Amino acid sequence: MDIKIFIMTHKQYWMPDDSIYIPLHVGAEGKENLGYIKDNTGHSISLKNPNFCELTGLYWVWKNEGGDYIGLVHYRRYFTRKEVRNIEKKKKQIMRASDWKKLLQNYPVIVADRRKYYIETNRSHYNHAHCQEGLSMTEQVIAEICPDYIPAFKKVMNRTWAHMFNMFVMRHDLCDKYCQWLFNILFELEKRIDISSYNSYEARVYGFVSELLLDVWLEKNQIDYREQNVSFMEKQNWLKKGSDFLLRKWIGKQIDIGR
Repeated sequence: MDIKIFIMTHKQYWMPDDSIYIPLHVGAEGKENLGYIKDNTGHSISLKNPNFCELTGLYWVWKNEGGDYIGLVHYRRYFTRKEVRNIEKKKKQIMRASDWKKLLQNYPVIVADRRKYYIETNRSHYNHAHCQEGLSMTEQVIAEICPDYIPAFKKVMNRTWAHMFNMFVMRHDLCDKYCQWLFNILFELEKRIDISSYNSYEARVYGFVSELLLDVWLEKNQIDYREQNVSFMEKQNWLKKGSDFLLRKWIGKQIDIGR
């Protein structure tokens, strides 16, 4: 079983020593060489990184890599066996090749544990956090180019939970189908919205939208998946994150509370 899990990063950082993990420098075009594989070789959209975030890495993997299973994680966020508080202990909980082989024998797709919003839906959460145009235009694009996905889109938007962070490990054939569908939508969306007035945070619109589209694709195609714990590898200020969330909810202040 050939498993390749790419670690999306824009800087040098601690990396797991398991050979299935491959650091990938995203947004590498015109940047200093970090000593990692770069997303600006072969078929590439590296220059779109300020707007597509880790998706420039996903696109590169889709177009240039093979393997039985393909995965995407982040330099600060990994799938782990369980959640612990100490950061050094978290590193030891990162899923290793042997763990993945056991899981993937039974499930074709692994995604992050669902993130629960409780007091609002995915649609209202997105609209409180970002410019509404991104999501509303995405819905219009889907209605035009793949209308059979609209029921799944509406179902996912009305949920109060989602699998976030654009993190997954997926059988290669499914990853290929997902990427084909996803980038068709995003490239069409890119033609239809003018982000020239967006600040640097809101300009990441295609990355933000895509987090919700993964669940739309899973729902429409009834893909069997398994949720897995995700750990953040740095200390987090939960009080600040909570207050920022409420500010976004109640006064519409757009704040990056971290992904």
